[in-house]
Amino acid sequence: MTQNSAHASHLILGVCDYPEHVPPDRWEHYAKQQKALGLTHVRLAEFAWSRLEPEPGAFQWQWLDQVIDILHQEDMQVVLCTPTAAPPAWLVHAHPEILAVDAQGRTRTFGSRRHYDFASSVYREHSRRITTAMARRYGRHPAVAGWQTDNEFGCHDTTRSYGPASAAAFRAWLQQKYSSLENLNAAWGNVFWSQEYTAWEQIQLPNLTVTDPNPSQVLDHARFASDMVKEFQEEQVRILRECSPGRFVTHNFMGFFADFDSHAVAACLDFASWDAYPTGLLETCSFLAEDLKHKYARTGHPDLISFNHDLYRCLKNNKQGFWVMEQQCGQVNWAPHNPLPADGAVQLWTAQAWAHGADGVSYFRWRAATMAQEVLHSGLLRHDETPDRGHLEIQQLQPRDFVPGEVPAQVALLHDAESLWLFDQQRHNQHLTYWQQVMLYYSTLRSLGVDVDVVQPGADLSAYQVVVAPALTLMSEAHAANLKKASEHAQLVFGPRTAFFTETGQAFDKGQPGSLSELLGGRLKNFDSMRPTLKEMLGGYEVTLWAESYRLQDAQALHVYESGPLAGECAVMQKGNVLTIGAHSPGLVHDLLREVALQAGVSVLDVPEGIRVSRRAGKMLVQNFNAYGVDFLGTRVPAVNFEVFEDT
Repeated sequence: MTQNSAHASHLILGVCDYPEHVPPDRWEHYAKQQKALGLTHVRLAEFAWSRLEPEPGAFQWQWLDQVIDILHQEDMQVVLCTPTAAPPAWLVHAHPEILAVDAQGRTRTFGSRRHYDFASSVYREHSRRITTAMARRYGRHPAVAGWQTDNEFGCHDTTRSYGPASAAAFRAWLQQKYSSLENLNAAWGNVFWSQEYTAWEQIQLPNLTVTDPNPSQVLDHARFASDMVKEFQEEQVRILRECSPGRFVTHNFMGFFADFDSHAVAACLDFASWDAYPTGLLETCSFLAEDLKHKYARTGHPDLISFNHDLYRCLKNNKQGFWVMEQQCGQVNWAPHNPLPADGAVQLWTAQAWAHGADGVSYFRWRAATMAQEVLHSGLLRHDETPDRGHLEIQQLQPRDFVPGEVPAQVALLHDAESLWLFDQQRHNQHLTYWQQVMLYYSTLRSLGVDVDVVQPGADLSAYQVVVAPALTLMSEAHAANLKKASEHAQLVFGPRTAFFTETGQAFDKGQPGSLSELLGGRLKNFDSMRPTLKEMLGGYEVTLWAESYRLQDAQALHVYESGPLAGECAVMQKGNVLTIGAHSPGLVHDLLREVALQAGVSVLDVPEGIRVSRRAGKMLVQNFNAYGVDFLGTRVPAVNFEVFEDT
């Protein structure tokens, strides 16, 4: 039987440690310190390949044997990693063909990490080989609780390679998908600009084109690259299942990652994990306004963190408890700016993770690195081994107060990787991205005190009172049927650009929203991509960036535009319990979602700015991300802190 983090009676606390970075005389001392701090799990070895196999086939296990045995003596458990995120120099030297090639045609060379092409058969062979060797050695060790595959798939823009290995594999993938060039040419619309192919070998990867590449080809290339990650993952997981029975297998995904389908890649795992760096995520978030980045510079924006918690909690259809495999515990080193977190932030982030369904939180890292690229990144210990701020905050945590249980979400927000790829490939407005549109709806729901599951459009939606689809621009027949089924019991809300494209990336030839037109009660009439200086009005609400209007069939118009080229045309239409919003307008979206939630019987709790509430296991966690205390629910919630209430 596979172990799962949900078996624990309270929140698991762990740490990422790198014994290969320090002298062996520190190993036992660190293990005792980690146990004394209340940590129970230690993640090891995700970048240790060169120490485990310094020469081809010459394995050096002794040091890792010793580390794992020391932790076992302290009753600590180990999450062991396959070290394939950093192939060693000898492998790259012997097989330079494993290296990835970027979109500009440049080989990405050795000297950092993630320097491989997922489609390389040579690298796949070595991945299986090192995974098998590790799993056979440690797979049944009593201290090994589970495995993490690789590390942060796709980080540093490494999902999609444009080299020979991927080019050959892409052509083979297309042949299997389309069977004939006639089918492929039709699916991609290759008659446009004389792009028709007469031989498979003529097909290249969609980079270095004179102007925009064919969007349908880009979509299929994104699908192909995602499938390569999925295959790579599945190969490792099969080995781990065989050689290490009874241990969980997970992978540490990243926030707002767009380059592969996380649902598909996670399908073979026991549960998902992700790496939460709230201040770094804030700094690298392109769609967040500068005033919000300033306000939340030392805590991270609560909704950026919680969206990813909700996504990874729901990544598996059974919604087993996820882990935060790397939790920020001080300043990071990789963002444009790297402020020191506020006092209390580490405790707040830990509690927030639990409230959104996390069963484990592992802090990155134990001791700050004294070498190489991450010397400015914090750890629980400083360079001189004295406890840093995060260490002191964890000492004050009471993880037994955080018990397992379900997140009682009544609202589903739909996220779809293929819609993301198409939306951002043809934005039509450089200031409006898929994530920006999705987060407008998600943040609005969170501002109403509503718990949210982030799920696929093909998921079972029978348990939800409200289903919100902010940006489903690609609509398959299967997803359309699932949404129609959901409308039989739930309130449905659709955002702009709904069902604009077919599964091949072409526009519906009978107009949008394609096969959803009967469900929505109207069809798209016009759309207006507005520069940031343009603003239009409807019903007292300001509309920016995007506006679309509808030809009504049997829906009714709730709002019409009052200005601009769409004046007098329908901006929001409703048919029964299905609402379609065509305007990018935060105020309008807020008021409409609030009304829909109340109509559906979902409890609404209007929360002050910087305050968020989350429910789990019969408790309600009130989180304050403000730098000042806030009176809420009859209690003064201190600055950058939280309070736990019974969920009544």
